[in-house]
Amino acid sequence: MTSDEKKQSMSAKIVGAVVALAATWVVHRVIDSVWEKTRGHKPPAADSSEDDINFGEVAAAAAVTGAAIGLSRVLATRGAAKIAARIVG
Repeated sequence: MTSDEKKQSMSAKIVGAVVALAATWVVHRVIDSVWEKTRGHKPPAADSSEDDINFGEVAAAAAVTGAAIGLSRVLATRGAAKIAARIVG
């Protein structure tokens, strides 16, 4: 691998990481908004110590958030890699 190819590979990784972080942030905000509109409050945090929050709600929030953020990171990373490949040639 040439020096130029290493730089391009590193650039693609950096862009992919930034895009994945941005996608994660957007998905988290969307989930918070939808949860608040449907349930009347923000999703509970896993470390919440409030007594009125039951385990089922915490588990549902964790499952929805984890799945959506995981999927968004994969899609964002793959999309960034495809764009980088087109740019590099």
